[in-house]
Parts: sequence; structure tokens; C-alpha cells
Amino acid sequence: MTARIIVGMSGGVDSSVAALLLRDAGNDIAGLFMQNWAEDDTQQGTGTGGACRAEDDRRDAVAVAGRLGIPIHFRDFSREYWDGVFTHFIAEYAAGRTPNPDVLCNREIKFKHFLDAARELGAQRIATGHYARVRREGAHWQLLRARDRGKDQSYFLHQLGQQQLAATLFPLGDLPKSDVRAIARDAGLPTAEKKDSTGICFIGERDFRAFLGQYLPAREGEMRTPDGRRVGTHPGVFYFTLGQREGLQIGGVRGFDAAPWYVVGKDVGDNVLIVAQGADTPYLRSSRLCSEPAHWIAGAPPAQRFRCTAQTRYRQHEEPCDVTIDDNGQLDIHFDRPQRAVTPGQSVVLYAGEVCLGGAVIARTDAPLEQHARGVAA
Repeated sequence: MTARIIVGMSGGVDSSVAALLLRDAGNDIAGLFMQNWAEDDTQQGTGTGGACRAEDDRRDAVAVAGRLGIPIHFRDFSREYWDGVFTHFIAEYAAGRTPNPDVLCNREIKFKHFLDAARELGAQRIATGHYARVRREGAHWQLLRARDRGKDQSYFLHQLGQQQLAATLFPLGDLPKSDVRAIARDAGLPTAEKKDSTGICFIGERDFRAFLGQYLPAREGEMRTPDGRRVGTHPGVFYFTLGQREGLQIGGVRGFDAAPWYVVGKDVGDNVLIVAQGADTPYLRSSRLCSEPAHWIAGAPPAQRFRCTAQTRYRQHEEPCDVTIDDNGQLDIHFDRPQRAVTPGQSVVLYAGEVCLGGAVIARTDAPLEQHARGVAA
């Protein structure tokens, strides 16, 4: 018989408990393990972690399925991941921006190719271990924040649409992470104590610079202050993002105090990394951003101009703002108070209370160095 629900099983504790809860609720389920990254011969053994520990994760997913007594399927989406996620990731870094591959992975792989594979297997719905909730309100489906705000993943899911939400279950949306661990231990699941994955999947535990250097060759350049004074060298502007402190290796510099240094800008054309001292430097502050065309979960924005709250990075506190949408669907967002290190390439995600409205990729801000580069008076 065909399972009515296919659970995306990653080999982690969250997807394991999602499958357990659905099974115990009497649902007819099966698992599906997705391979999203394939190493070539030159990458095997690089660094310390391999890519996503895919074989270990696969074994764990099989072990959980066996424990639950459910069938499990396997699909290789590595080519789709390369074309739909990874090439964009590299192109964004080459342009000096900082992309968010998790957002693209959810849109292109987990809620597109995985959903298609589940339907080919005859399933009516899919389920994942994401911390978020879905609610039907009238004729529309809404994406809601998880009850556990510390684990809420709606930020990464803001590119989903009505068809995807109508076909998706998030069994963990009402649970705190501590309860998820306890449920896994009580059920004797082999993933109960497994460490949560962090960072970018295809990099795993490897050194980020070493990995990126395989696709964007390193080119040493100067680190300068906003007024042009040289304070050190860098191994490549691609390896740094706005607000970053780690890895600068700037020691005592004559004429400057001992305050820590932060990345405040990148000049990719001249291969210059711009740095300034102090976490609260005004060079990292912006009150306005403009985005690429936005995606709306309901299919359309609530209005052409409206107030809401927004996040410009994961786990940031939501910030009140005014949103204006231009004729091309791009957002012009003014925050009530200045924001720190708003980064082009990352996503701005909009909320009305617990409801995620949608979001867009950040294109530019009114941070001082960005305005100067565009010839705009600060």
C-alpha cells in the first residue's frame, strides 16, 4: 500500500521525532532520505568532516525507520542541488555578497523536488522536522512561527507558497526542543543524543576558506580603514562578510587603540577589505534597505504600503518597519531604529505577529560605505 505521508528523514533527531509523532497518531507514513551533495574524488577526505556526513546520516535514517517499522525511500538530488542552490551560492560570493543557501535549499529541493518525489510515490502530503507551523485561514494557508521561538525556522521557509504549505506538515511546530529530545530518548531512537547539524550543509566541518577556495581562488589584498589607511592584509575578500570579527588577525596597529576590528565593507573590484574598530561602529549601521522582488506566501502583499516587523538574519529579534513596494515588486524598508550589519545577499523576512508574510533578498542599504560607493550623500 502507498503511504499517505512521506517524511523527509535527514538522520537527525528532529525528523526522527516528526516521523514518530505521525506514526503514533495513526498516520500511514514512509520516510525518504535525500542526498543533496555528492563529493568528487578531489574533495573526498578534505578537512575533517566531509560533506554533511551523508553516509552516517543515511545509516541513522535507516536505523530510525527500522525502529519505527516504516519503509524508507532514497533519492539523489545532488544534481538539482548543484544547479538550483550551489551555483547561485558561488556566484553570490564572487559578486561580494553573502548568500543564504538554506533558503534556496528549502525552496528548490525540500519543497520542490522532494514534494514531487513524494507525489510520484503516491503520497498526498509531506512532513519535515522544521520548527514552524501551518494554518489554514479562510481560503489561504499561512506559515506561522514555531512555539519555541528560539528554534523557529520560518525565516528559512519564507519562500514557500500556497501549494507547498497545503501539502506540508510540521509535527514539531508546537514543541520545545527539550521535549523533542525527551520524546526521542523515551522511544529509544538512535538519534536521541545526536548533535544538531550547524553551518552550511555541503561544507560540513571543513574549513570554510579551504572549501570556498576550490571554487573561488584566493587572492591576497589589503585591509584598509574607511578613510583609506592600510592596517593589514587579507587572504581574499570573498571569505568575509559584514560585521565579521573572526579571522581578521589584525594585531596592534600604530595610531589606533586596542579595540577589536570588524568588516564594514568589501571592494571586490580592487580586492580591498574595509575594516573599522568597535562593534557599534556607524559604518555597520543602516536604517533603510532595498530588496530584489519579493515573494509573498499568500500570493500577494497585504498592501502596497504597510507596517510590520522584519528580520534581516536568522534568530534576530523582529524589528518594526515601514514597507513600500515598487512597481517591480521590490521592497523599500525603513526601520524604526538603525540595524547592524544588514548584508546584501541575505534575506529580509516580514512578519505580522506570528504570521510570516514572505520576504526577499537584500540588494542594498543606506549604510555609509554603500552610499559612498553609489555616489549618494550619506
